[in-house]
Amino acid sequence: MMERRRMDAALLVLFLGHLAGALEVPLDLPQPPTITHQSLKDYIIDPRENIIIHCEAKGKPHPSFSWTRNGTHFDIDQDPNVNMKPHSGTLVIDISREKAENYEGVYQCTARNKHGAAVSNNIVVRQSRSPLWSKEKIKPFVVQEGVSLVLPCRPPAGLPPPIIFWMDNYFQRLPQSGRVSQSLNGDLYFSNVLREDSRNDYICYARFPHTQTIQQKQPITVKVLNLDAINDTMAAFYNDTDLFSEDPVDERKPSFLIPSGPSSSKMVLRGQVLEMECIAEGLPTPNISWTKVSGDFPAKRTSFLHYQKTLRIVDVSESDAGDYRCTAKNRLGSVHHTIRVTVKAAPYWISGSPRNLVLAPGENGVLTCRASGTPKPSITWAMNGIPIENSPKDLSRKVEDDTIIFTDVQTGSSAVYQCNVSNEYGYLLSNAFVNVLSEPPRVLTPANVVYKVIKNHRALMDCASFGSPIPKITWFKDSRPGTLGGEAYNMHDNGTLEINIAQARNSGKYTCVARNILGIYENHVYLEVKEPTRILKQPEYKVVQRGRSVVFECKVKHDPSLIPTMNWLKDDGELPDDERLIIDPESLTITDVTENDAGVYTCVVNTTLDHDSASAELTVIERPDPPTDLELTDQKKRSVQLTWTPGDEHNSPIQKFLIQYEDSLHHRGHWHNLTEVPGTKTTAHLKLSPYVHYTFRVLALNAVGFSRPSFPSRVFKTDPAAPDENPTGVQGHGTEHDNLVISWKPLSGLQSNGPGLHYRVMWRQKTIDSEWTTVTVANNSKFVVSGTPTFVPYELKVQAVNDHGAGPEPAISHGYSGEDLPVAAPENVQVFVLNSTLAEVHWDPVPHKLIRGYLKGYKVYYWRERSLHKHNPHHVEKQILTFSGNHSHGMLPGLHAFSLYSFNVKVYNGKGEGPPSPTQQFETPEGVPAAPSSLVITNPNLDSLTLEWSPPHDRNGLITGYTLKYQPVNNSNELGQVEELALPANATSVTLPNLKYSTRYKFYLNAKTVRGAGPAISQEAVTIMDEGNTQTSHPIAPSPPRRPPHKALPVSPFGNVSSSMGEDGALISWEYWGPEKNVYLEYIVENSEGEEEWQKELVNGSQNYMLKGLKEGLSYRVRLVAKGHSDQVPHRSKELLVTVPAVASRQVDIATQGWFIGLMCAIALLILILLIICFIQRNKGGKYPVKEKEDAHTDPEFQPMKDDDCTFGEYSDNEDHKPLKGSRTPSNGTVKRDDSDDSLVDYGEGGDGQFNEDGSFIGQYSGKSASRDTAEGHESSEAPSPINAMNSLNSFV
Repeated sequence: MMERRRMDAALLVLFLGHLAGALEVPLDLPQPPTITHQSLKDYIIDPRENIIIHCEAKGKPHPSFSWTRNGTHFDIDQDPNVNMKPHSGTLVIDISREKAENYEGVYQCTARNKHGAAVSNNIVVRQSRSPLWSKEKIKPFVVQEGVSLVLPCRPPAGLPPPIIFWMDNYFQRLPQSGRVSQSLNGDLYFSNVLREDSRNDYICYARFPHTQTIQQKQPITVKVLNLDAINDTMAAFYNDTDLFSEDPVDERKPSFLIPSGPSSSKMVLRGQVLEMECIAEGLPTPNISWTKVSGDFPAKRTSFLHYQKTLRIVDVSESDAGDYRCTAKNRLGSVHHTIRVTVKAAPYWISGSPRNLVLAPGENGVLTCRASGTPKPSITWAMNGIPIENSPKDLSRKVEDDTIIFTDVQTGSSAVYQCNVSNEYGYLLSNAFVNVLSEPPRVLTPANVVYKVIKNHRALMDCASFGSPIPKITWFKDSRPGTLGGEAYNMHDNGTLEINIAQARNSGKYTCVARNILGIYENHVYLEVKEPTRILKQPEYKVVQRGRSVVFECKVKHDPSLIPTMNWLKDDGELPDDERLIIDPESLTITDVTENDAGVYTCVVNTTLDHDSASAELTVIERPDPPTDLELTDQKKRSVQLTWTPGDEHNSPIQKFLIQYEDSLHHRGHWHNLTEVPGTKTTAHLKLSPYVHYTFRVLALNAVGFSRPSFPSRVFKTDPAAPDENPTGVQGHGTEHDNLVISWKPLSGLQSNGPGLHYRVMWRQKTIDSEWTTVTVANNSKFVVSGTPTFVPYELKVQAVNDHGAGPEPAISHGYSGEDLPVAAPENVQVFVLNSTLAEVHWDPVPHKLIRGYLKGYKVYYWRERSLHKHNPHHVEKQILTFSGNHSHGMLPGLHAFSLYSFNVKVYNGKGEGPPSPTQQFETPEGVPAAPSSLVITNPNLDSLTLEWSPPHDRNGLITGYTLKYQPVNNSNELGQVEELALPANATSVTLPNLKYSTRYKFYLNAKTVRGAGPAISQEAVTIMDEGNTQTSHPIAPSPPRRPPHKALPVSPFGNVSSSMGEDGALISWEYWGPEKNVYLEYIVENSEGEEEWQKELVNGSQNYMLKGLKEGLSYRVRLVAKGHSDQVPHRSKELLVTVPAVASRQVDIATQGWFIGLMCAIALLILILLIICFIQRNKGGKYPVKEKEDAHTDPEFQPMKDDDCTFGEYSDNEDHKPLKGSRTPSNGTVKRDDSDDSLVDYGEGGDGQFNEDGSFIGQYSGKSASRDTAEGHESSEAPSPINAMNSLNSFV
């Protein structure tokens, strides 16, 4: 039971120690030293530079430093070449006065303060060495061709070992292959030598990396000879005896040069690099392969070098131990070698080095030094650099192998403990302190830190704390009670709060609270969850032709609070510095694309929190290069084979090749297409014609287009021969009634097959058995035969002939001699009248022999003689209808009803028309009449209207009467009940009584014959409004008294049409209550010529319109027009005359100018001062002469002031007639007369002024009386101001 409790306590202490390991002691608190930086264990120095041995440490108080060298104290004060950096333990050794090798040795640093001492590793300082190559004379290697050869390098041993490579006199690396390769020790191996291996500059170089020096071995000469050459060249040196008497070297199976024997072994340390090699000789050169006998290779850590001769495994682990087999094989056999690999291990940490402990008094803790190695390492402990067995005893401390257990520690127990783990392959030394402190909690993470994270990513908020005992960390969000926990949150041992998948709702204020028994500490941080950065429109794969432009788009969506930066990469590198590459905020444009622009372009968008990227490839295509190397083979009389080499495709596959030829004999300089072959072929078998001098060229076609032509081939000539074909297109026809023209398409020069081309023309009548008539025609395309009968069939033949013979037997063609006019007219002509507008004509066909040519058809001539109605005029216009030759009847459409027609029929051929048939006549029956010619509404009254009309122009029969329909139309354009009235045929007017007053009516009138009623004519009108009735929905403006008209036009739906002039133009206003939807404002210059048209402005749904652009000084006629249906008469308003003033409305008003206003203010101020002086004088009983007032009044710059409102009297500018700004205008729109018309009486209280005996003015100034204003309003003339113009216009309307 006691043992179990001990184990539980140990586990608890181990757990607490694990938590404490994450603590970082603030430097303001007492703590033992900690080594923060030190030099490598194996420190190789450059003898040309000062030696610097690093040793840095921290602690409170700051530690002091001391050194040992080779196990004894190193007194740096006694050596003038050694200095220690201030506040540091780093040694700087000046070797300018001393050799570096004098300071080689094992150094160890100790950092110490009152709480303990920490020690560094043993630092072995050694000087790098690059010794010179020993001078030696190397004899040439003279070898027989085919044998193996090894050229030794054997570089001098250096520190560190040099890097070996072979070069020639020109510092070029010697080529290596599966036959020739360098081994790991630097020697150069030849599996077999060849004659080309002979050279005198095989030089081995050694590069010492630490000193960056290169040394070379003496050049080695190799001479490779065959057996005869060796005997001949070496006999003189060996008394004419054969050096090699055996047979020449034959092929042989492989054997290993290294390693030797069937097996070998190799030891490697864990974590290092394992390299094994197998180099074999043989003829032919053997191939090397590797296998692991007891398993597989570690794929990610294995590579094969030097043409499979070297097997390399990095970061070796214990699992890499085992047997490896290399096999050398050629066609004569194979050989194997097995290498047994053993893996040893220097000590390495299992769960990390020991961690510092911070304990409060009375707490427990544990230090663990858990390490492994092969063989198993030994573990020793020290305290403050002294073996622990030699350190003072401490009852709270117990050492158990790799663990030290502390129980109930007390203040003053702080110390630094060293753990040393070692075996024969190395050691590990680690410092870990135990710091006994009593400290309230503190949070080391800065306050109010804002953490920003991308949505759906992990969020980490730090709460690094310190305290002793170890504080407990809790987290809160915003002002909500309760700690954070559950699946959404993860609390780390170091206090960090993790949100696995951050969402927008996780944003806010977080509070971290650290507690221990000594206190509590709070810290606030903030989390902002941002929207991710995403490329919405990625760049797309582009195929573009060279010289054109291409655009890659890259549109990004990002969080508004993040500022993205966009970079473009090409093939994962920077974009070329080229002005053709234009980077815009959302795209990359490449202009004038070249082939070098091809590649993968990547758009990379970065913010401070995340990034996104997208790539697309650019393929640059171009027309292919022209084919080359044209060659003619397999030459025959009429064929040849052409081969060529394709040019560069430029990333677009060749689709086909076009082969062209030039005939230098017949058409020099003209190239013709001969044939095409698929783009996968590079040869073509060409069929040729005789008597041609061929030159060929080839063009390649890809998706961009054709390449330039290749260079022409050599000339290939074919021998002449008789023609292979005869002319085509043989035809016979006549141009006159007694001739026959035989024509054909002549052969081309390529078809002639030889010189002396001419034609043999043959013909005979087809209907009689006659002999062929033959003539020979030179190289022409027609022949005329005269004296032939009219329109007789002939058989024709044309044969090609040249100096080498005639062509094949020609085929027979057919033709006719010339035509003549027909000699007969169609017979048995009849007509059948189908209805009032359609008749059908019949005839018998004309016999073929009377047509005397090719039958083209028949023509029917017909014309209207007259109408059967007595009132219609006489018609004689002829019409023609044509029918094809296979017709014997035809229709005559579109006839007029109730009319008399005449007609005849003719036959026609290619020559012309024959005689007409006898003229016949027929009558068409009656039809429905057209609409009446006119319909007018006259004499509108309250309840009646009179309609007058004219008969239809086209009556199409006898008028039997008229039908009148009418119906009312309300304001919403709805139709009322229809009334119908039958009228006699002789009626031309009717009066409709009992109509409703002030009502719109729509009328429809049509005429009738015995065949029915024709189309109607329509009209609208309004009855007169009852003036005593005021309940009309749309009042009509009354017209001035006038005599009752005989005819009344439809009443206008417009009223109150008026105009007013403004700065922008003329404003036209009106009222409208009509049903028509299309309303226009029309205007035209008054007294304009007849050709000028009214200008139109559409004003639907409006009651006013501003006419702009009118010319100054002109008068315009303005009217409103309402249009309904196309058959409806438009309604127009009365015309209005609008005059545009000659002075532009844009003239500057002087009353609004700044200088004028300033001048008036100055005058007003001066007058105010004068008035004040006057008042003072008056109160004192003073007097001033009337002459002074008169003098002041005569000054045009001074105006009298009214006492009642302290304003100036009216001022008028005679130029623009505008009132002074601030003056008053009478309510009737008039402007008072000029001040020059005023008198002193105007300033008195009554009608007369009062004066003293001395002529001075008596009484107080006052405003004009009401009676005076009234009188003046009637007497004064109105100034031409805009106000007067508007009032005048209103009174006119």
